[in-house]
Amino acid sequence: MRDTRPKNLNLFTIRFPLPAIISILHRISGVFLFILIPLMLWGLSYSLTYPGFEAFQDWLGNIYVKMILWLVFIPFSFHLVAGIRHLLSDIHIGDSLKGGRRGALLTLVVTLLFVMLAGIWLW
Repeated sequence: MRDTRPKNLNLFTIRFPLPAIISILHRISGVFLFILIPLMLWGLSYSLTYPGFEAFQDWLGNIYVKMILWLVFIPFSFHLVAGIRHLLSDIHIGDSLKGGRRGALLTLVVTLLFVMLAGIWLW
């Protein structure tokens, strides 16, 4: 049997629904966090010494360090909230079409709230 239907393989012309975008961004944020693991482990081991802790306290006074911490917190908070959404969908909470859309929108809203609260706390 020969399939002669046209196939659209250009991902830039496909309009993804919001739950699909949230799922893709969840994977991308997971990769970003995986790449940051060595940096975070170095920071943890350095901060557990007394001189390292004092150095970290001095660094946190710098606006650029606060900005970097805030930018690292964005994918962490998104990955956390989207992961909870995926876990809820695994136990069939919000797995309908309407529930998936609401859950995706709620993921964005809660992540934005977390990011704003972290920005207020840092500054």
